[in-house]
Amino acid sequence: MPQRHSKNNNDLAFFTYDEKRKLGYGTQKERLGRDSIKPFDACCLCLKPFIDPLCCQKGHVFCKECILECLLAQKKDIQRKIAAHDAQEKHEKEEEEERLMLQKARELDAFDQQNHGAVPQYTDKNHSQDKNGFHGANSVKVTSYEEEALRTMKAFWLPSATPEAPLKVEAPSTGTVCPEGKEKLKLKTLFPICFVEDTSEKKKPNSLDKTYICPSCKVTLTNTVSLAALSSCGHVFCKKCAEKFIVVDKVCLVCDKPCKERNLVKLEKGGTGFAGHGDHLQATEFKHLGSGSGLGLVRPAMKT
Repeated sequence: MPQRHSKNNNDLAFFTYDEKRKLGYGTQKERLGRDSIKPFDACCLCLKPFIDPLCCQKGHVFCKECILECLLAQKKDIQRKIAAHDAQEKHEKEEEEERLMLQKARELDAFDQQNHGAVPQYTDKNHSQDKNGFHGANSVKVTSYEEEALRTMKAFWLPSATPEAPLKVEAPSTGTVCPEGKEKLKLKTLFPICFVEDTSEKKKPNSLDKTYICPSCKVTLTNTVSLAALSSCGHVFCKKCAEKFIVVDKVCLVCDKPCKERNLVKLEKGGTGFAGHGDHLQATEFKHLGSGSGLGLVRPAMKT
């Protein structure tokens, strides 16, 4: 009988290379499609077309309602963490005071026993310890500190007496952060932006899609066009017009409001929490096999 081919040999105690490849083992790469990239006119939080858009100084655009709810939730969480931290400090202070009181009581008890001539309860010549493990003045009675220590003694072999490490609550930061860029963000640093809608082309009356254009060159704005907004008035232009006219003339091309170069904010586009944009359009993940399960477990690929 002819020998079977190695690719069809499935009675081995280990996986062959071809079997691992069929199960998805190794680094899997896939280029992100259009559906994986956020449109430029979508909110970074709800990923829907924005309503009353607000922009931060780093160029992230949010719906007004979404970013206000996010900042309010962050402030409530900060207050909760501050209250937990204060309660922990109060508890630690009480424990330290109690420890000092017990230590002082133990010293006073030992001093009292030594000065009143306590008689030991053993009579053997070898001066062996009594049944509680103490001798001398401490053998007359067990002090309150020792009773507390014996009662609260931890034992690793008993589940009910296993010691536990206390959970430390770190002092929280009191500032809110941007949910997209993770930099510090305050409500007063947000500014509203205004897109110019294209009304020249004929649309269907039931169409809900809006098309925006650059007010200077009339180019239709898409994800392939770099955008910039003025924090002084909120008008949005394409990056070429902003660098060619606004930076030179230092005035808005729509409302003629004076501005400076620092008022020009580049709008971030495309990337969400699940996809990248620009040079990172390829998703990479590494799949390895679970021990004895035959299933592919997924972990992030190592950066090179």
